[in-house]
Amino acid sequence: MSMNTKEATLSLHHRIEAFVQLGQKLKNLPEHEKNMLFQSAEARNPWFTTENLSFALDALGQYLDADSLQQWLHPYVSQLEEARAVLPVGVVMAGNIPAVGFHDLLCVLISGHKLLAKLSSDDEVLMRYLIDQLCHIEPAFKDFIELPEFINQAAAYIATGSNHSNRYFKHYFGKKPHILRGHRNAVAVLDGKETDRDFLELGKDIFRYFGLGCRNVSKLYVPKGYDFQAFFEGIAPYGDIINHHKYANNYEYNKAVFLVKPVAHLDNGFLLLREAPEIASPVAVLHYEYYDDKNALQNELQKNAQAIQCIVSREGTFHASIPFGQAQTPKLNDYADGVDTMRFLLSLSA
Repeated sequence: MSMNTKEATLSLHHRIEAFVQLGQKLKNLPEHEKNMLFQSAEARNPWFTTENLSFALDALGQYLDADSLQQWLHPYVSQLEEARAVLPVGVVMAGNIPAVGFHDLLCVLISGHKLLAKLSSDDEVLMRYLIDQLCHIEPAFKDFIELPEFINQAAAYIATGSNHSNRYFKHYFGKKPHILRGHRNAVAVLDGKETDRDFLELGKDIFRYFGLGCRNVSKLYVPKGYDFQAFFEGIAPYGDIINHHKYANNYEYNKAVFLVKPVAHLDNGFLLLREAPEIASPVAVLHYEYYDDKNALQNELQKNAQAIQCIVSREGTFHASIPFGQAQTPKLNDYADGVDTMRFLLSLSA
């Protein structure tokens, strides 16, 4: 299915320039406008606090920058400038953290295709705002963004959700070209040489967005015999997180479960640590596992690659890891699940 619209006249330069202007808008958002937006978003989804919304918009403002966009798109420029059929691409967006679906929106529109977006009710306020601003900046995009109730007429699909919903996606979208994403998390590898500063940075990877993101650390790998006292002291500055009622409810519930079963665990008053083989952990719980040998651990993580979004370690010293504190600041080419979304979109044909 192809489209005949005036988008064909919207050049790559103009598409990029619209997103650059959106980035500038977000960087210079008037305080009253920002407050109204944040209040509406948090009223819809209490996990979306002012702090987390502000962080998310700041991150968008940083990578919607002319230099960042040009650098990201450099490997694709020749294909982007080729004439091709405009195809409707259905995107099912997650809503676990603010604007989590924006990168897919960016990829679809920059590639020149039409976006059929199924927004998450949890992130509808912020995503609608971003779409409205983009269309105000570049009205031609109005012909290329639809928010239909059903997206079954798309030529290709990008869908993000839980492992359960991923099975649903495969059933409904599997016969068309697709990228289907299930649940993933980040893990942290500690070597026992971490400083207070390291733990402060690691805390960002654990507690940002209350741990709800696919790039949040949900499990620690620690050397055999590791003493968690330094870790607990290092993350103490994040103790105020327990004052958020939804986080506190999760903490109290999981603590009660651990006490009733009983399950051996460590508790610092706002985070529960449990030794467990699973990578994913509930909100307010962090799993941990001991390791003897880094090479063996590296092999284990490679075997579990389908469940891991990224790995963090002290100064990024562990194989294929990034430094503590950087899990929630991905670059434009840090594609979810390691699948190049732009390459996928440019491969589509009528």
